Amino acid sequence: MKFSTRSEYGLRAMVVLAGIEDATPVSLRQIASLEQISEQYLEQIFMDLKKAELVQSIRGAYGGYLLARDASEISIRQILEVLEGPIFHCECLGKDGEQPSCSFKEEPCIVQVVWRRLQDGMDHILEGMNLRDLQQGKYL
Repeated sequence: MKFSTRSEYGLRAMVVLAGIEDATPVSLRQIASLEQISEQYLEQIFMDLKKAELVQSIRGAYGGYLLARDASEISIRQILEVLEGPIFHCECLGKDGEQPSCSFKEEPCIVQVVWRRLQDGMDHILEGMNLRDLQQGKYL
C-alpha cells in the first residue's frame, strides 16, 4: 500500500477549500499557487473529486471550486478512496459482500487475521478523521 502524490495534493487542496469561510469559489490557479502544485495536475484530481460529488464547480469569471458539503461531513477515507481506489485490499479478505479467496487451505488462514485487523484499523482511523478537523489542525 502506497499513497501517491494524487492523495497528498488532493488532501492539501481540499484543506484549502475547507478553510474558506464565506463560500467563495477558489480557482485551481489560486490553489496551485498556495500549495505549489501543478495546476494541470490539480485539474485531473478535481475532475475525480467533482465526479464523486466532494466538490462543486462554479463557472464564470469569479468561478472556481467549493466543497459540495460541510467539511465535517467529508471523511479523509472518502477523499483517499476517490483518488487512490480502495485503501487496503487483500484478495483473501474478499471485496464488499464477496467471498474471500484465500489460497491457503486452512480456515481461517492465520495471515488473514493480520490483514483483517489492518484493514479494520485503517478503516476506523480514516473514517474517523474528517476534513474540518484536519483543516483545524486537530491531528497535529
